Amino acid sequence: MATLRGNPARRSGPWEAGALRAKAVDRVHEYMRIAPGACGIERMQARFVGQAFSRHRHDSYAIGVTLEGVQTFWYRGSQRRCLPGECHVLHPDEQHDGAAGSPAPFAYRIAYIDPALVQQALGGAPLPFVADPVLRLNAWQWQRLSAAWRLEHGLGDMECAEIAAAVADVLREASGSVSARTGRVPLEALLRTRSLLAAAPATRHPATVLEQVAGLDRWTLARQFRAAFGTSPTRFRTMRQLDRVRLALRQGRSLADASQECGFSDQSHMSRMFKRVYGVSPARWVARIVAPC
Repeated sequence: MATLRGNPARRSGPWEAGALRAKAVDRVHEYMRIAPGACGIERMQARFVGQAFSRHRHDSYAIGVTLEGVQTFWYRGSQRRCLPGECHVLHPDEQHDGAAGSPAPFAYRIAYIDPALVQQALGGAPLPFVADPVLRLNAWQWQRLSAAWRLEHGLGDMECAEIAAAVADVLREASGSVSARTGRVPLEALLRTRSLLAAAPATRHPATVLEQVAGLDRWTLARQFRAAFGTSPTRFRTMRQLDRVRLALRQGRSLADASQECGFSDQSHMSRMFKRVYGVSPARWVARIVAPC
C-alpha cells in the first residue's frame, strides 16, 4: 500500500495543524466529546492520560486517527503504537484496550461503523480483514475517510452511504483484496443527480430520492459520482450552497439570513464550511470585496 510521506494531519485543508483539535484540549486533561449518531455510525473525539480503557470488544468497526501524543493498544496478541496522523482500524469482536504510550496525553477521533453498512457497500462480498491495525493512509484514502472524522454536524443518510463506501474501499485496499475498477461511469444517471443537487442545494435530499433519480443504489452512486465529477454528492451540494451564500452576502443579506436561506443548520455551521472551503470567514470575505467602479 502506498504511503503519504510526512504527517497528513499537518497538511492543507481539514488536516492543517490543530484543525482537528478541540479548543479545550490545552485546558483539560481528559474528555470525551460524542457527536450525534446516525445510520449505524457513531463518532467521538477523546483525550486521555495513562490507561484509558481495559481490554474489551465491540461489534462495530472502530476507525480512528491519532491527533496528539502516542496511542498504544493491545490487539491480536501484541502491543501496537499509533502516532499523530496515523489511522487505526479495529475489526468487530476483536479484543483491545487503549492507553497513552508516553507520560503525555493522547487524543484521537474515531468512528464506530456498523459492519452491516460496510457489507452493503461491498455488495455482498466478505468483509475484508486488515492484518496490521495501524495504517499510514495515502492521499486518496485520507480524502475518502475524512468525512468520518468530522464531528461538527450531523450526518444525512447519503453522507452515511458515502462514509460506508469509503470505509469499504479503504479496507479492501489495505487488506490487498481490491478488485480492478473497470467500465464506464453511468454519466446520464449521474448528470440527473448532479442537476437535482445544483437546482435545489438548500434541500437535503434523502438518499432514497437520489437513488430513484439516478437509478443506482446509494453506494454505487457515491463511488461513481466521485469518479465522474471528482467529489461526493454531499460535497457537491455544499459547494452549491456556498455559491448561494456568497451571492446572498454580496446582495447585502446578513450572515444569519444567508445561512437559513441556503439550507445550513445554523450560522456557525455555515461559517465553518465557508472557512474550510475559502480559507477565510464569511465576514472577512465580505470585507475584502471592493465595490465596482
